Amino acid sequence: MDLFFEIHKDIPREGPGDNDSTRQALSMLKDIPNNPTILDIGCGPGMQTIEIAKNLNGKITGIDINKSFLNRLKKAAKDKNLSDKVETKEMSMFSLEFEENTFDVIWSEGAIYIIGFEKGIKEWKKHIKTGGYLVVSELSWLREDRPKEIEDFWKSNYPSMKGIGDNIKVIEKSGYQSIGHFIIPEKGWWQDYYNPLIKRINELRKKYINNKEANDRMDSTEEEIELYKKYSEYYGYVFYIMKKI
Repeated sequence: MDLFFEIHKDIPREGPGDNDSTRQALSMLKDIPNNPTILDIGCGPGMQTIEIAKNLNGKITGIDINKSFLNRLKKAAKDKNLSDKVETKEMSMFSLEFEENTFDVIWSEGAIYIIGFEKGIKEWKKHIKTGGYLVVSELSWLREDRPKEIEDFWKSNYPSMKGIGDNIKVIEKSGYQSIGHFIIPEKGWWQDYYNPLIKRINELRKKYINNKEANDRMDSTEEEIELYKKYSEYYGYVFYIMKKI
């Protein structure tokens, strides 16, 4: 885990996404209060947290288990004069320490896979007010005719990964109304995630030149990046916008 965080240290995002996609998802939220209460689960360094705070009134709480990510979010909020709208809490998504029916919006970009898509939307639901929203981005299959190489890779690395239609069925069975979904564009993988990650790995190769464990981890990350270059039409991150009914 320490090695994972070292590889991911100081890059803008901890998963695919971009501010344009965050704003697009925000535009799909209708009839929310003027000052909504918002929870950002697995916020990481908080690029999307800041974007939400810039575009909505109200208070947003970013939670993560990594204190260094939370410190980066605090600094970003201060630098952008948003400290009055953004707060952070060191907390696990597996045990949310909030009352039921607390939030108008729960948000999670690229993090729900940690707890599992179905488990996450079911367990987090009780913390959302009736009529409130859950917005998540989730790695999803985009096509059925998948080459064996990429199918095998994700079966090994994320065996519960589903297609868009199957995820919408899970949403509806879990007591939500599916409001809409859209695929994050490829630039959302490269600009603030993969390109900075490649640069970071190149720097760490010099530091860990004789460390097999570190190099194996970096090899695995580079393999993922190369496979996305080759097979991006078959899978991607998808925003799912759902409303608690």
